[in-house]
Amino acid sequence: MKTYTPPKALDLVADALKRKVKETRLRKYNYSVPSIWNSGRGKPKATRVQPYEYYLGVVKKLKAARAPKPGPATGGEWSRDAVIYNLFIRTATAYDHNGNGTLDLPVNPEGLRETGTFLKAMAMLPYMKRLGATTVHVLPITAIGHDGNKGTLGSPYAIRNPYELDETLSEPSLGLDVKVEFRAFVEAAHRLGLRVVVEFVFRTSAKDGDWVKEHPEWMYWIKDAVPPRGPGEMDEHKYGSPLFSRDELHRIHHDVNSGNLGNLLPPHQVYRDFFTAPPKPENVNKEGGRYVGVLDDGTRVRIPGAFADWPPDDNQPPWGDVTYLRMYTHSDFNYIGYNTIRMYDTRLTQPAHVNRPLWDRIIGIIPYYQREFGIDGVMIDMGHALPMALKEELVAKARSANPDFAFWDENFSITQRSREEGYNAVFGFLWVDQAHQDRIRRLVERLAHEGFPIPFFATPENHNTPRAAARPGGLPYARWTICVNAFLPAIPFIHSGFELAEKFPINTGLDFTSDDLKRLPSETLPLFSEYGYNWQSAEEFTHLITKVLAIRKKYAPVITDPTPATFRMLEEHNGQVLAFERHQAHGRKRIAVVGNMDFHHPQMTATRPVTKRKTVTDLLTGKKMKLEDGWLKVQLAPGECLIVEL
Repeated sequence: MKTYTPPKALDLVADALKRKVKETRLRKYNYSVPSIWNSGRGKPKATRVQPYEYYLGVVKKLKAARAPKPGPATGGEWSRDAVIYNLFIRTATAYDHNGNGTLDLPVNPEGLRETGTFLKAMAMLPYMKRLGATTVHVLPITAIGHDGNKGTLGSPYAIRNPYELDETLSEPSLGLDVKVEFRAFVEAAHRLGLRVVVEFVFRTSAKDGDWVKEHPEWMYWIKDAVPPRGPGEMDEHKYGSPLFSRDELHRIHHDVNSGNLGNLLPPHQVYRDFFTAPPKPENVNKEGGRYVGVLDDGTRVRIPGAFADWPPDDNQPPWGDVTYLRMYTHSDFNYIGYNTIRMYDTRLTQPAHVNRPLWDRIIGIIPYYQREFGIDGVMIDMGHALPMALKEELVAKARSANPDFAFWDENFSITQRSREEGYNAVFGFLWVDQAHQDRIRRLVERLAHEGFPIPFFATPENHNTPRAAARPGGLPYARWTICVNAFLPAIPFIHSGFELAEKFPINTGLDFTSDDLKRLPSETLPLFSEYGYNWQSAEEFTHLITKVLAIRKKYAPVITDPTPATFRMLEEHNGQVLAFERHQAHGRKRIAVVGNMDFHHPQMTATRPVTKRKTVTDLLTGKKMKLEDGWLKVQLAPGECLIVEL
């Protein structure tokens, strides 16, 4: 008797597309896709296609690919050698397919989705691989709540249910479950030799999340009569982030920095009095799209919004679409504050106060995605802000299922602590240091002299920062960063849209001024509303990225080795020029990078590479250059980089 084997997800997608091709054979569609998804040749343009025939062709090619055999498990240490393409699917794969000048919601007149989908992400996989990526990092794809949404679509970080996927990421005309389409995406990536790492949010929930009604005791509650605090207001009788005096802030920072977490200064009593005990599940109901509870004494209560928890006077706009989960149950700490959701007063973190049912539900999320979809790793949003004991259980559970599973920490500090917590990589701070000549030089010098205890991401931007092409150096700066970053002992990270010289930020969470925040209201940002990249950008530099990453791949054993012995700063007479060498500790391969950090003016470089050669070749252009008494003397255009073999 034969055992039934369920069809692979890619087969299910192919069958659905075949049915649609048959149904629409005589129908004409006004539907285009970016040519750059399909080929790296020619000027980017919109290519007219029959949608179902096009995607069927894509899926057939993906099915024909044969995944490489996996190597020995390394506990996720493959992360060090990864080249990451970061994908916010809803935005990165969005496209005005019918060319009417807008992204039609929820679908266009022909029934096809114009915001991003897993199907279109599958179509982009060969493009990502062609760029040089080995790993796809996907921003949250879970079901989104609606209470407090700032834009038309809501934030992917407002998690309604971490065990459910965002239905708007499916192509509705195929009639498939969104889980099938994501499973097919992961399968397709694996066939191309690409790993898939998904970002998860474990410490917050949408204010109308499914767990609010199911488990109100997992949430914080405040009296419904408490009014919200408006922007710029300092009224402590209205709800917002706790207010502290300058002296109180000084004490808080002193205690936290000294590790004295046993008696942290709490928010003022007037703030703590906003909070109440949780209502019973049967007394929690939705009113006008938001959950309202009623206590036994008749008091109406609601779910409070979240805010940036550290530092206590952070200027980020409030996060009105999410709330913090209540990780501990100590009745004296029944409020949202830096000391209850980030720094964790030690009186709170005793084992007796662990909210065990909530922890168990959180710990089960990663194994579910391993089992159901076969993901290869996770990026934990604000992972450094989770309780240590919870992180240890998360890592142990996931690694018991897959010993090669990777954990990445969205932590801007690069410390041994992340390594001790089981992480394979951290985001790091290159994204901000790179925009300042003195800082990037110090960082590179540190790599040459002492190194870092854990790999970090080599990128000038992410979904919370200004775009590289929008920085003062503009396009020359963006191009310069990929040339430098690819040869650091770090992990190249391409934030989708970077290669197109996108200037509009996804979100304004980091490194934006107060004026920027006024100019870029949240509801206009792609994190909350529909937005599509300019895939026909005249400034795109995909060819440069492809060439740079191909060179990196050729010299990978040299580049990925983090030991300072493989790194040398080169003698350089021009302070506007950054020059360094990478070499094997016991080998002959050597490569040097010389880059002009002046993005507005040409600069003459006089660099002394360590080589016996009389002539060196720029691997980017093929140009040969003579050395004069051992010195490489050449004029560099604004932001220009040389990559030479020594």
